[in-house]
Amino acid sequence: MTILENEFLKVAIDPKGAQLSSFYNKETGTEQLWQANASIWPWHAPNLFPIVGQLTNDELVVDGKAYPMKRHGFARQSEFILLESDSIHAFFSLPNCEKTLEVYPYKFDFQVLYTLIDNALRVTYKLINRDKKTIYFSVGGHPAFNVPFHPGENYEDYYIEFETSENLETHLLTVDGVFSGETRPIPTTDKKLPLTRDMFAADALVFKNMTSRMVTIKSTKHNKTLSVEFPHFNYLGLWAKPGADFVCIEPWLGCADSAGEKKDIKHKENIQQVVMGHVFEASFFISI
Repeated sequence: MTILENEFLKVAIDPKGAQLSSFYNKETGTEQLWQANASIWPWHAPNLFPIVGQLTNDELVVDGKAYPMKRHGFARQSEFILLESDSIHAFFSLPNCEKTLEVYPYKFDFQVLYTLIDNALRVTYKLINRDKKTIYFSVGGHPAFNVPFHPGENYEDYYIEFETSENLETHLLTVDGVFSGETRPIPTTDKKLPLTRDMFAADALVFKNMTSRMVTIKSTKHNKTLSVEFPHFNYLGLWAKPGADFVCIEPWLGCADSAGEKKDIKHKENIQQVVMGHVFEASFFISI
């Protein structure tokens, strides 16, 4: 486990998946990250690569050939290499290997960088193209934050506040986790979306047309907050296991397949690309 610490925060990163496993608020003495209760949801903050969401029949199509690929890709199950670290910075790498080439036929180096900057943690994804062709991919974060923040509080005391006023609509998912093609409006009041125990009964809320690039978890009972800022990501997922004491705030560049469709990766919705000899980079920030 790699530990980063400054006067505001102490965080831990697991080399498996390069996954953030603790986000400890030193000011309040509060663990802000979900602690992966295996009986409810056994993750903290998985990194999603080379896909985001569910594929039709768990198959990724590349240049007409189908490869097996589970939801959210293989990075979260992979052992990363710690390339360098100090007290406020850690740099993890997942290069391609024989195992990845069997399911994702590209030569790459996928990197996750963590940097403490005062009261914020910057999470940066880098994809280095080591191939002789363009690489197509999706990438995203999936951090789960404890709600409520403190014992004795209620989940329903909390809400998500958006950076700007939004006319939100969620893109509905089927029981198989792909988009149904239908949408449903999600009303907000004064940029606020109240958290309720049943709001994720039909799976994640997926927003594709937001103007906000920051959302904040707030309480009606106190002024302690946690924000996620995602300047480089144009889709956002919100999710929790129904009834669980957390909420996931998920910045995405990419998304699930749509029902009845199985598209080649280069034609998937919101797909990203990096050409030969180039590097892709995108960051999001978690702050208290």
